[in-house]
Amino acid sequence: MRHLKLLEHVVEVARTGSIRRAAERLNLTASAMNRRIQDLEVELGTQLFERRARGVRLTTAGEMFVRYARSQLADVDLLRSQIEDLRGLRRGPVRIACSQALAHDFLPTQIADFQTTRPKIMFDLKVMDHDRALASLTSYEVDLALVFRPTVSSLIRIVASLPQRLVAILRTDHPLAGKPALRLSDLTAYPAALPDRSLGGRQLLDEIASRKDLRFSVLAESNSFEMLRALVLRCNMVSFQIEIGAPSSDLGAGLVSRPIDDRDVPQADLALCQLRGRGLPVAASAFSEQIAKSMREQTEKRPTGMAYREKQ
Repeated sequence: MRHLKLLEHVVEVARTGSIRRAAERLNLTASAMNRRIQDLEVELGTQLFERRARGVRLTTAGEMFVRYARSQLADVDLLRSQIEDLRGLRRGPVRIACSQALAHDFLPTQIADFQTTRPKIMFDLKVMDHDRALASLTSYEVDLALVFRPTVSSLIRIVASLPQRLVAILRTDHPLAGKPALRLSDLTAYPAALPDRSLGGRQLLDEIASRKDLRFSVLAESNSFEMLRALVLRCNMVSFQIEIGAPSSDLGAGLVSRPIDDRDVPQADLALCQLRGRGLPVAASAFSEQIAKSMREQTEKRPTGMAYREKQ
């Protein structure tokens, strides 16, 4: 499969935007890498990359070829995984992009359960905002994406979904910590540390705040949930997260989570996504089935009606 090496080279040049950097990563000289790309361009009769003073950029033909190359490499990965499955190896890797809310508890728990029967499986986990996660999915960099409120796309298939409420993260001695559920209007009076606008929970919060004409007293923003929790603890601010990232009312370390009243913020879906029409490697397919089953079971156990409304 020597031609696969060439496909990998083209994909790496496209990913890095530089023949030199791609060559370094693949242990080639830049001149050898450039020569291989030029030979391919001659064979195809078209230029794949625009050469610039600082790197290269894909032409339209180059974009088409890179999509083809990524698809071919993904098919080979699938074939390899099926062959390994026949030989009883089942080593993976399972490549996943997920939002930060999944990194603390849900995804590590799923991996631990999976490895009880498949201990040799290796996982490649990337934590990123949902736009980047879906971009990684469509570029074949990952097999699965677990994201909150994914952007609708004909390229993406939603395998399973789990409704999520928005929760407030508070210090245990905060004046609102004793309430079973909170109204957003109550929280605007207190200093807030908000997720940045790349995160799905913040986007949902901004939409609701704009609709209800609410103004938060924002003293900090961060793309790190760990940083936000530290600000809540050290500075007595309030923050927000989807409930799967704060699975119990008592988070430990002096923090609690409280659900936002359903009348203020409607539920939105956490989605398990894969690229439409793509066959997954054996390990990734099995892990996808496990997560989908877990999400369905959690959906069935959820309270119905307005259980999270604040009692008047």
